Amino acid sequence: MGMIQQDHLGFLLRRSQIREDVFIPKYYNPELQERLSSLTRTHKVTTIGELVRQNHLAVGTGDEIGKMAYGTGSIPFIRTSDITNWEIKADPKQGVNQAIFAAYAAKQDVRAGDLFFVRDGTYLIGQACFVTEHDLPCLYQSHILKFRLLPHSPISTALLLACLNSPIVRRQIRAKQFTADIIDSIGNRFLELCLPVPRDPDCAQRVEREVLVNVNRRVQLRELIRKIPYWTEGVIGDLDEPLPPEIVRREETTGNHGFLIRTSKIRHRIYIPKYYDPQLARELRALSKSHDLISLKEIVDAGSLQTDTGIEIGKMAYGTGDIPFIRTSDLSNWELKADPKQAVSETIYEDNRQDVRADDILVVRDGTYLVGISCILTEHDTKLLYCGGIYKLRASRPDKLDPYLLLALLNTPIVRRQMRAKQFTRDIIDTLGKRLFEVVLPIPKDTKLCRRIAEETRRVIETRVQLRNRAGEIALEVEGIERPQPDDEEPLDLA
Repeated sequence: MGMIQQDHLGFLLRRSQIREDVFIPKYYNPELQERLSSLTRTHKVTTIGELVRQNHLAVGTGDEIGKMAYGTGSIPFIRTSDITNWEIKADPKQGVNQAIFAAYAAKQDVRAGDLFFVRDGTYLIGQACFVTEHDLPCLYQSHILKFRLLPHSPISTALLLACLNSPIVRRQIRAKQFTADIIDSIGNRFLELCLPVPRDPDCAQRVEREVLVNVNRRVQLRELIRKIPYWTEGVIGDLDEPLPPEIVRREETTGNHGFLIRTSKIRHRIYIPKYYDPQLARELRALSKSHDLISLKEIVDAGSLQTDTGIEIGKMAYGTGDIPFIRTSDLSNWELKADPKQAVSETIYEDNRQDVRADDILVVRDGTYLVGISCILTEHDTKLLYCGGIYKLRASRPDKLDPYLLLALLNTPIVRRQMRAKQFTRDIIDTLGKRLFEVVLPIPKDTKLCRRIAEETRRVIETRVQLRNRAGEIALEVEGIERPQPDDEEPLDLA
């Protein structure tokens, strides 16, 4: 090969090494093969295809059920954007009814312990998660693969999840994905992915044990995230109570048979019926007995809340560094994704630095199904930029309004339904615009209850973020990469 340096910047390849007429240079990146070769001393490098051929792994694909099925019921239809941080979102975008579920359930056969793996979708390709008993029943779309380890497999499901998230596998996925029509895909090339399985049984068992504890603990806390808004609204009296089946997905607007409204009640020339939904008004009046009803605008005017909007840095800035540029799809389950879609350089960050602090809340303003999604930033998340489709809310007087109580309030069913009623289409995208500040928050009159809600929400969020960060470390460690821990950071107790 002469004196040419064989790396991703340029390399020579014999024609006999070309596979299946693939002439994309990144597909043959010699650095990946060099890294895989170096791992063979400490890892058994095996492909997903080998696991399938040896009858150790069964692979299934989902179905496209059609948009007419969306929103017909409460059984989740899992799509690629519903998978993040090794789990499924607490509130998947779409739900189907029992009849549609029954039509596909036997074919899809989703069980607790399966893995979902995103095959199509550009930046989402390679996202993987555990399916737990809390995620069932569900259906999943065709852009997702279902992995099920079979008896006598040499690798456990937990170890497979860690391997799929290791840097070497993530790099292989980026090298092998391609554009199919208008969407990126890895197609059947997922079978070529080489997994770094530790040869040391103690290491493999430790990784497996930590993954299981991490996933199970985060899912338990995610289930509390489902309940906290209903507790805040008074639907349940305590977090130990189960959610009544009849209130599941109640935050979605279900329509109205019709109502009369006086012309004098029309505001800002808005003639969209759902904006004036009388059912929402009745439910707010009923809540006034136990809650103080205060709009976000009133809280802003009182000086207890500061607001700001994000910026657009331009697509040319994407991928220039490793500082997160948070977009609307990077918020999930009240936290940020561990691996946001886009990142920027230090220079771009400094030139566009935004005032971001721990306990700030990000709320999605633009984006159809994502409108109203929110998260709170912890001290681990403050070095970032965020896009123009997001509002930043800062509780400037925490003694008057705790930021974690505010997060719980923003996710109560009555508030989410108000957001749905107030969003509108601007150009080609849905948005809340400044109507967000018309939203009325139901703040419990019981101040002790408010403190309990804030404390429990803080505990849940901070623990989940620690676990999220630990998951990233496990993905490094399975490949043999140790991440140094700062001296002042206490190890996370997973017991």
